[in-house]
Amino acid sequence: MASHAFLFPGQGAQHIGMGVQIARTYPAAKAMFERAAEILGYDLLEICANGPEEKLNATAVCQPALYVCSLAALEIVRDRQPELLEQANYAAGLSLGEYTALAFAEALSFEDGLRVVDVRGRAMQAAADATPSGMVSLLLLEPEKVQELCEQASDVGLLQIANYLCPGNLVVSGAQTACEKVVGLAEAASGRPIPLKVAGAFHTPIMQSATEKLAEILQSVTITAPKIPVISNVDATAHSDPEEIRRILVQQVVHPVLWEKSMNSLIDAGVESMTEIGPGKVLKGLMKRIQRKLPIENFNDETLG
Repeated sequence: MASHAFLFPGQGAQHIGMGVQIARTYPAAKAMFERAAEILGYDLLEICANGPEEKLNATAVCQPALYVCSLAALEIVRDRQPELLEQANYAAGLSLGEYTALAFAEALSFEDGLRVVDVRGRAMQAAADATPSGMVSLLLLEPEKVQELCEQASDVGLLQIANYLCPGNLVVSGAQTACEKVVGLAEAASGRPIPLKVAGAFHTPIMQSATEKLAEILQSVTITAPKIPVISNVDATAHSDPEEIRRILVQQVVHPVLWEKSMNSLIDAGVESMTEIGPGKVLKGLMKRIQRKLPIENFNDETLG
């Protein structure tokens, strides 16, 4: 049987209205949002439906929102193509999406996963608030050139590669002063810099203060060996030992996301098709730059029309 992988999006895929049609259509999805409201102490579905956008985009809200919306989108698969659930023998998620992938693979319960991403989002928000910082997507440049630009910009503050997304699309992350400088450097190098609307320098040492609270909440929840391999952002490898999963999830906050390498690991393992579950089509777009011929479809609110 051909290998199939489920992919789950990370921060940046959120939008007003996500999850609403799914919750209206599927009682199990609505129940997820109701359970989320009990755990979080606020009406997550209301924020997804009506915002305001600034509130939904806040890291502390965005991360739980994407986690719940993506798992709710699985109800579309169960309804329309249940055979995909049997065929999926690998999973991966971009940054925050790795927690969704672990929940899908039954390494974490829905409730425990939500508790963890709630703490993760709030801790990362606090770390970002403590240090003026940001992220910039650099298009059309080779990794070696991006690394060179990071070194040049680092004379005014920390700057490093945070996301290796696909060929010609890397994200740098660091102090706000360095982010501003690298924009000009990238333009001079014929690259296309795009400052991102994020709270701070994710996947760099600037997030170090968030790791303590994340490690604490991870120790308080039950993690079991995933039912299917879940590829880690940190090393593009699947891990089965619960303690190793805890360790690498903490490391992920301050470590670059190796998404391109992770997708190539799936391809090398024999994955012949993929499904992106959750808001947006970011991961499908990235895969088309990594391996254009590999079939990938989406399940989200748009699927319902």
